[in-house]
Amino acid sequence: MTAAEQIRLALLGRYPVTYLQTWEEDRIIQILEAYAVKLFGNASALRTWDCVSGVSGNGESPFVAPLEILQSILRSEEKGIFALKDFSAFLNDPVVCRGLRDTYYELQGKEKFVFIVSPEVVIPETLRKEILLMEIGLPDEEELAKHVKKVQQAYPQQVLSPDLISQMTFALKGLTLNESSHVLHKIFRGKKSDPAEILNEIFSEKEMIIKKSGYLEFVPPRYNLAEIGGLDNLKEWLTKREKLFSRKALEDGVPVPRGILLMGMSGCGKSLSAKTISALWKVPLFRLDMNLVFSGMFGNPEMAFHRALKTVEAVAPAVLWIDEIENSLGWDEGGSGTNPHVFSTFLTWMQEKPPMIFVAATANRINALPAEAIRKGRFDQIFFIDLPNDEERKQIFEIHLKRNGGDPNSFDLVFLAAVTKGWNGAEIEQAVISARVEAYHEGRTFTIDDITRNTSRTVPLSKTM
Repeated sequence: MTAAEQIRLALLGRYPVTYLQTWEEDRIIQILEAYAVKLFGNASALRTWDCVSGVSGNGESPFVAPLEILQSILRSEEKGIFALKDFSAFLNDPVVCRGLRDTYYELQGKEKFVFIVSPEVVIPETLRKEILLMEIGLPDEEELAKHVKKVQQAYPQQVLSPDLISQMTFALKGLTLNESSHVLHKIFRGKKSDPAEILNEIFSEKEMIIKKSGYLEFVPPRYNLAEIGGLDNLKEWLTKREKLFSRKALEDGVPVPRGILLMGMSGCGKSLSAKTISALWKVPLFRLDMNLVFSGMFGNPEMAFHRALKTVEAVAPAVLWIDEIENSLGWDEGGSGTNPHVFSTFLTWMQEKPPMIFVAATANRINALPAEAIRKGRFDQIFFIDLPNDEERKQIFEIHLKRNGGDPNSFDLVFLAAVTKGWNGAEIEQAVISARVEAYHEGRTFTIDDITRNTSRTVPLSKTM
């Protein structure tokens, strides 16, 4: 339901006082102005108030005090809509609360409607039965498409294909109209036309929003599937679902991917695999730091976790990465403390979350997860990532040799794969890095001997556990 439709319902229901929770003050005022024209014949039927400027409209003397504006509304003989900006800041005052209750009862049956507009919800117990609360969603795709066209009109020299405009509109979901304006001006003023560059600009805007939360981290799309050795089943699964995680698939009624759980030994590529989804599907990736959620820095862990999920929903489409889910979500087998509540919240959210949020979770100890966490319906698929086999170790060596300036054709990959049986990908990477560092220290190019020297003095994790 759009913001305009929500406000229409409040007006149809003749609610005297409606609380609109929203960040988009300007957008709401425009909608209320349109209804003022429709219901009362002119835009001046909308009056706005804030504690700095007082009342706007009709050239009245401004009433700055919150109680005075309520009394003014009651005394006024004129019908209309009254928008009180950030009035929530005064609702802890019992006198103002009483004034708002009086306003509710006095305006019943009259053509006067009060709308409180604020990004935060502050409704005292004494007002809960009088105030209609509406959480106003962010602009939908239709609103964003109109906004993109409006901003683009100021840059007639910037001609972008309809397909790219559609991609931009889809990527802008989760931003307010003001936030969208800022990023669109950057794109058009910068004369950007490359799709990847334009989408990254939008992702950067979402990154700034995420940073404000404190416990969510934007992970840049630095890796692709070619940088993963082995894991062919997982790579095939992700590739096949690239087109499914799209607006078209959603419109066609195709089930949109919900999430995957990657489990297995540490160092085998679970986290790297999660990072590649962002580049493949062309959506931003955010990592949820549950240590910060549980730290108490952001208040009660359950409330902080709820806010984190709401923030991710706001910037969708996106991938949410939760590393070591068996530890990070704090499940304990005893079922004590706040941990089970957070875990229960996560499971419910996974079942009922909105589309276009894909969860990539990793786990080292699958036995630490309860059965309800890994049943079908929570995740689309569960992948067990084992130690790489001979062929996969060859691929991993080839990737890291190239990354460190070596020529894979100059190394006996079959031999290297044989001497590293039981090794994970992270251990192979470090063997190559150590070889390069030692050779660089001696002022020469590293060779296979440098690598085998490191492998001979290293005991892999699979043998120490």
